[in-house]
Amino acid sequence: MSDATAVVLGLDVGGTSSRALVSDLSGHVLGRGEAAGGNPNSHPADEAVRQIAAATRTALREVDPARVRAAVVGMAGVSKMADPQFRELFEREWAGSGLTCAVRPISDCEVAFAAGSPEPSGTVLIAGTGAIAARIEQHRLARTAGGYGWLLGDEGSAYWLGREAVRAALNALDRGEPLHGLTAAVREALLPDVPDAGRKQLITAVNAAPPIRLAELAPLVTKASDPTATAIVERAARVLADTAEETRAPDDATPIVLAGGLVAPENPVGEALRAELAARGFPAPNTAGPGAAGAAWLAALDLTPDPTALHRRLFPA
Repeated sequence: MSDATAVVLGLDVGGTSSRALVSDLSGHVLGRGEAAGGNPNSHPADEAVRQIAAATRTALREVDPARVRAAVVGMAGVSKMADPQFRELFEREWAGSGLTCAVRPISDCEVAFAAGSPEPSGTVLIAGTGAIAARIEQHRLARTAGGYGWLLGDEGSAYWLGREAVRAALNALDRGEPLHGLTAAVREALLPDVPDAGRKQLITAVNAAPPIRLAELAPLVTKASDPTATAIVERAARVLADTAEETRAPDDATPIVLAGGLVAPENPVGEALRAELAARGFPAPNTAGPGAAGAAWLAALDLTPDPTALHRRLFPA
């Protein structure tokens, strides 16, 4: 039953940022908060919890924490919530923020889908630093495809784009071709002080750098307009569509939600992906809005009499 004084709290916790949003049941946003990354898979437990708490407290600055009736935390490292050490730290900070309601930890896939559609079931495809597709059933994660990480998969992700760009440069050097366009940009990014670097030097430079360096090369692909870059973008669209397709039955008409920087409408990968999905007969995809708002909407599902109307208010067109 709706409560005029009740509010909900949603958190979207990632590796680079943690965002919180407080909303009443009419969709009026009462507070927002942002802090550094709080994903416990990529940060020490105490640091992750500290950043989640910082975002939460900022969002609650003008709100009595006792009014929060439900809370959802979405994060890629949600399994960490079962770790006793992390859970203890989290619960201590939660209580320290004045919150008394229960918190429901869920995957970032569930949050991303809710941030793009009020429907209970469908597919979400996330492509940013990594890439994963998920099947959502009744607002819950049912299965995933991809998302194996930079070493084992994440096809179509920023890691993948960077790797393919380096491979293109190495292939050109193997053929004795001069580097230009994208391939020249790759060599310049990796070895700016060695303008004539060869294949061995490029390979050494990549292997000596942390894996995230590959993902940092992705903008070279999306900003270039030469045939090599275009071919990589088109292949990224195909492998991302393949990943999404793994989560859907033939003739599935449920929504597809796209989330992540690479699949934004203005990104060449996002443009190519939308064209690829259309060519395969998929429904026109929705673009996910802010994840914290999606988490807040999920927190409100059992409290609001009209979830669809609340979704429209939290995600205005």
